[in-house]
Amino acid sequence: MQREQRRRIGKHGMRTLGLPPPFRLVVLREVGDAFAYACAHAAELGAGTLVFVGRFDLAEFAIVLEPDQPLVSARRAFYACMVALGDALAAAAPPEKPIAIEWPDAIYVDRGLIGGGRLAWPDHTEEQAAPDWLVFGAAIRTVSVSREDAGLHPLSTTLEAESFCDFSSERLVEGFARHLMVTVDRWQEGGFVPIAQEYISKLRPENGARYDIGENGDLGIWRVGKRTESRKLLPALQMPSWLDRRTGGPRL
Repeated sequence: MQREQRRRIGKHGMRTLGLPPPFRLVVLREVGDAFAYACAHAAELGAGTLVFVGRFDLAEFAIVLEPDQPLVSARRAFYACMVALGDALAAAAPPEKPIAIEWPDAIYVDRGLIGGGRLAWPDHTEEQAAPDWLVFGAAIRTVSVSREDAGLHPLSTTLEAESFCDFSSERLVEGFARHLMVTVDRWQEGGFVPIAQEYISKLRPENGARYDIGENGDLGIWRVGKRTESRKLLPALQMPSWLDRRTGGPRL
């Protein structure tokens, strides 16, 4: 999914992560916006650059990708990134802790919203042209900084509240990078079908429903042997369901 890596990179702040090659790190201060920064500088940063914001309450990061496919199919990289993020969470979760994706972008732990992912690409890119870049961004709540009773927000949660063994943002992002490498390798070796199957296995189940993912990333829903619904990926990505745009983090 990535073209030849560039070597130029800028760094901000002091916090570091142990990322495997070919990832390269840009660290922003706590007031930074990883997704906005990665989108604004994607062309110069190049594929494999991971932008990380040094917050203790939120694992906020973004990664630059440079696909060699037309945009219409390259958007499926979003699913690969969500698989990697789900796997990173599962690796740190207590045994049997339920983790599920609500299509396409929101992640729930034990029925509480904990965060999600989003995707951007250059404006005015034709659907049949390979985009110069994609940026996948994510934000996962690690700890609560609110003094309000947790019962006031029963539909949201944090890694700390769910007793994750290590709920630091650094460890989660390191895990995401490792799992993304595995996921991309599987895509390159076996095509997109295994990635789609892994993503579908993480979806919140609907009674009697089966799923498939089309070449354009749309989700097909089958019931009683018939395709009864198609959910469009493009408009869903343009309005992330989990995001509180006021805070830049997951909604409460």
